[in-house]
Amino acid sequence: MHVFLETEQLVLRPFTDTGSDVDRLFALDNDPDVMRFINGGRPTSREAIRARTLPRLLHDHPCFGTRGYWAADEKATGTFLGWFAFRPLDERSPLVVELGYRLNKTAWGKGYATQGSRALIDKGFTDLGVQRVTANTMTVNTRSRRVMEKAGLSFLRSFTEDWPETIPGSEHGDVEYELVRADWEQEREQLR
Repeated sequence: MHVFLETEQLVLRPFTDTGSDVDRLFALDNDPDVMRFINGGRPTSREAIRARTLPRLLHDHPCFGTRGYWAADEKATGTFLGWFAFRPLDERSPLVVELGYRLNKTAWGKGYATQGSRALIDKGFTDLGVQRVTANTMTVNTRSRRVMEKAGLSFLRSFTEDWPETIPGSEHGDVEYELVRADWEQEREQLR
């Protein structure tokens, strides 16, 4: 298995198009609590996982020479925990990336989301040429917002978009957080 990144507790690896990753994604995307702030908790078909989700997760970004989505496994047990996104907003440029994460409920509250996010941010700024990391969530998704803050991102703005389907909480809009390279460098310098 190719490993993209390791932390104290996580292994981030590329997804495969094998049945086991399809099964894992199917289970993840069919937990209403996991999907509450994504699609209101509606189920996703196995066919949708194969036709829409997996191709997005397997996509290589030319400016990185690698993927933008990573399966997250618990290092000690190999248990699939979910995934992290660290993908360029422009296929031709690594300057601005979007950070994201989707973890199984059993992984919530254990610091995995923060740990994986920090590791990706560090790799982006040190190895991938990233200058700005951005992340978005619904305003009411306080857990995800807390992860963004713990990973070093700062609140940038609130905004609203027209979504194809309204889900509970969407009437409050969305928020964007960001971390720019200069602020990341300054924080690292202060920790020395």
